[in-house]
Amino acid sequence: MRKTNPGGLKQLAAAIALMSAMAAQAADTIKVGVLHSLSGTMAISETTLKDTVLMLIDEQNKKGGVMGKKLEAVVVDPASNWPLFAEKAEQLLVKDKVSVVFGCWTSVSRKSVLPVFEKNNGLLFYPVQYEGEESSKNVFYTGAAPNQQAIPAVDYLMNEVGVKRWVLAGTDYVYPRTTNKILEAYLKAKGVKDEDIMINYTPFGHSNWQRIVADIKKFGSAGKKTGVVSTINGDANVPFYKELGNQKISAEDIPVVAFSVGEEELSGIDTKPLVGHLAAWNYFMSVDTPANAEFIKKWRAFIKNNKRVTNDPMEAHVIGFNMWVKAVEKAKSTEVGKVIDAMVGIEVPNLSGGTAKMLPNHHLTKPVLIGEVRADGQFDTVWQTEGLVPGDAWSDYLPGSKDIEADWVKLKCGNYNTKTLKCSGQNYE
Repeated sequence: MRKTNPGGLKQLAAAIALMSAMAAQAADTIKVGVLHSLSGTMAISETTLKDTVLMLIDEQNKKGGVMGKKLEAVVVDPASNWPLFAEKAEQLLVKDKVSVVFGCWTSVSRKSVLPVFEKNNGLLFYPVQYEGEESSKNVFYTGAAPNQQAIPAVDYLMNEVGVKRWVLAGTDYVYPRTTNKILEAYLKAKGVKDEDIMINYTPFGHSNWQRIVADIKKFGSAGKKTGVVSTINGDANVPFYKELGNQKISAEDIPVVAFSVGEEELSGIDTKPLVGHLAAWNYFMSVDTPANAEFIKKWRAFIKNNKRVTNDPMEAHVIGFNMWVKAVEKAKSTEVGKVIDAMVGIEVPNLSGGTAKMLPNHHLTKPVLIGEVRADGQFDTVWQTEGLVPGDAWSDYLPGSKDIEADWVKLKCGNYNTKTLKCSGQNYE
């Protein structure tokens, strides 16, 4: 007759108890995915967004979490590698089983992960300005659409600065190319001739700007007021702005308005030669409101650095995160379908003193601000919209887009053709 081993049985029982406790603890947490580049050319912009999400999770946990459960961050590094974004998204959704993901910066990274989120019915909050021409059931676009940044910026240069010749300079990928396609159509509709539009693209991480800046300078010497609309992304902005300074291109000569340069990017360069150049965003760190002052204080305490700056995509994550929390509490569930249904119509305060509302096309209402670069790397707001601008997923200036409507409540479609009365893409059943 075999003798039992009391010590072994006790060890087995203890192991089972530990596994049960771990499983119970896991069930008591809600996993939140963070999908931002922490290395490579986009790390200059995205690392801060990762830290922002971690701060928001920490704050929410101190409030008791969500539905009584603690939030648990799952951070991955797609390393500015666009196919790797898709792999990491799959990992977060399938292996880590996160309830929501906050991530991406470039549109090429978003386009890379989009099929993954739609296939696995995941939920992505995308915090950066983009080119529009998209509305997915599985994505909430908390950054600006073109009508909330690019179009108002061109109007400002045209009407307030008197720009007649246009340089559209961008990084060579989908966001700059599509945005510039919209802007080119818009400018021509305003009577601008082909010879007064110069378009230039450079690769990610481009560093040798001497010839291109010289070409811009030459283009601007034709006797008409010239402006640059910049959709240059990532660390290529540092040598671009340095070369503007080297060639003594001042804001008075050829003003540059940027869509992807904020306080974070300017914090790493000498901004004195750039004073007066412009950026178009929906938030600036210099906005004087109690909510913004409190946010800056919390951010610097969390990051343990009183010199760290804030920027527009950070605010977009604040808005998106707070909306997600409200939607989960409203739905009483983290189930993606229920949260999506609960999201539309939710309102939360922005940091500029207004309110962000989630629209049926999964875009937000936003103020639009034009800011001038100051010597300290901050912005002085020189113009802003009187009220909030609702984000438009599809451009009114492109022939293939002006008849398209996105509405995930009534039409349950992100690209409904108002002429053919058909949905040509993803449906929401």
